[in-house]
Amino acid sequence: MKKRIWAMGLAAVCVVAAGGAWKAGWLLLPGLDAQAARTETAAKADKVAKTGKDGDGKKPDVPLEFLAREVVQPVLARMPESITFSGPLVAPQTAVVRAKSGGTLVTLSVAEGSRVRAAQVLGRIELAELDTRVAERGAMLEAARATLMQAERTHAGNEKLAAQQFISSSALDNSRAAVDTARANLQAAQASLDTTRVGQRDASVLAPIAGIVAKRHALQGEKVSPEQNLLTIVDLARLELAGSVGTHQVARLQVGVPVQVQVEGMTEAVTGRLARIAPAAEPGTRSIGVTIELDNPQERLRAGPYAMARVDLPDASDRLTLPAAAVGTSSGQDHVWLIENGKLARRAVRLGKRDDSGGRVEVLQGVTASSQVLGARFDNLREGAPALVVSSTAVPRPAASSVIVSAKAPATAPAPTTAAASAPLTR
Repeated sequence: MKKRIWAMGLAAVCVVAAGGAWKAGWLLLPGLDAQAARTETAAKADKVAKTGKDGDGKKPDVPLEFLAREVVQPVLARMPESITFSGPLVAPQTAVVRAKSGGTLVTLSVAEGSRVRAAQVLGRIELAELDTRVAERGAMLEAARATLMQAERTHAGNEKLAAQQFISSSALDNSRAAVDTARANLQAAQASLDTTRVGQRDASVLAPIAGIVAKRHALQGEKVSPEQNLLTIVDLARLELAGSVGTHQVARLQVGVPVQVQVEGMTEAVTGRLARIAPAAEPGTRSIGVTIELDNPQERLRAGPYAMARVDLPDASDRLTLPAAAVGTSSGQDHVWLIENGKLARRAVRLGKRDDSGGRVEVLQGVTASSQVLGARFDNLREGAPALVVSSTAVPRPAASSVIVSAKAPATAPAPTTAAASAPLTR
């Protein structure tokens, strides 16, 4: 009986050991192992298809897919520098017509916008008081002339008497001094008359330059005083733009270089030239004044509008550049995303010059000419994540949230997902 019980226990132990070995994969019956493996693989595939996770509860690494146009390589290019400054257009040939004498403005035949010639009579001031003054100065001149003639006759008679020793030498000297005084009074009267006549000639208002009347300061019939503004005349044949640049930029400017000027209200830029550079910086702003000349023979431009000037300075060497959209900034450090050996890599870069008009930046350190750089800023990227580049003609890719792994084709790799770009690629 004891042997029988011992044999039954040994058999039970063998059965339990065999079951554990079969479960662990140590012992598989012929024809049953392949069927069990297929059943287990199908179960795992069904679970991945339903939950998106494998048997261990982890999501499979799905490669991020980028279009070819979303990936760029650094290129060698020249980056010309632009210096910009702004200011209003002014007409350097501007003249203000003033009244030379006081009186009533009898006529003023021009208004704003009228074109005038140099030395053209524009108006007339009535000078009734000045005419009376001219007559008074003329009478004073005749009296001084008569006094001089009388003093000369007296002095001639005294010379004859002195020669006969009838008068003393001091009396002769007194008569000579009287002649000199009368002559000086005559000259003063003549100068006073000439001055009054000059004021009389100024009764006519003349144009000092040729141009266009910009503003009329007085009206016909108005009483004007000497040096009062009557008209402002502007010559638009040549205009100027005055601006200022930094002291670190002025060393690259030279007189005579062409300048592109965009005038407010005009669609096309006009070309001017750098005419003058100030010799010293302004104390308050530490900037240097520059002046741009614009030829305007057809008078298409007017004085006063605001204008923006741009000086393009060529670059003498090639630089390694990237699109500005490919560079991101985090914690004050510039960086880019690369695709290296099928994986994403985040690289810190050191930037140089910037070309805002072309949308490119110079990269001094961090990438090479053969680097594959993501040309736009993407969200939720993870360093070391698998990534690949596909042709832009590929079939549209499903989003990461809609990836489905089929359990019927376990040998096929899971469909790749695409990274959502936060900004379009700018080349």
